[in-house]
Amino acid sequence: MAKLTPQQAFGLVLREFRHQRGLTQEAFALECEVDRTFVGLIERGERQPTLTTLFRLAGPLGLRPSALLRRVEALVSD
Repeated sequence: MAKLTPQQAFGLVLREFRHQRGLTQEAFALECEVDRTFVGLIERGERQPTLTTLFRLAGPLGLRPSALLRRVEALVSD
C-alpha cells in the first residue's frame, strides 16, 4: 500500500470520526460553520484546514484537535 500524505491521512481520519458521530457532510459542515464542499475537499485530501478550522472541525466531533492530529500521525508514520 502506498504511504499516505498527511493531507490524505487527515481526510481519512476526519471522515472516520464524522461517520462515527453519524453526521453527513452537510450536517457536519453546518455545525463547523464551513461549506459542505470544503469538508468533501478535505476528506479527499485536496485541501488542508487552517489551524482555526482544525479547531472548528474537532468541536462537533467531540474531540480535541490534538486527538485528530494524533490519529493522523499514526497513519502517516505507519
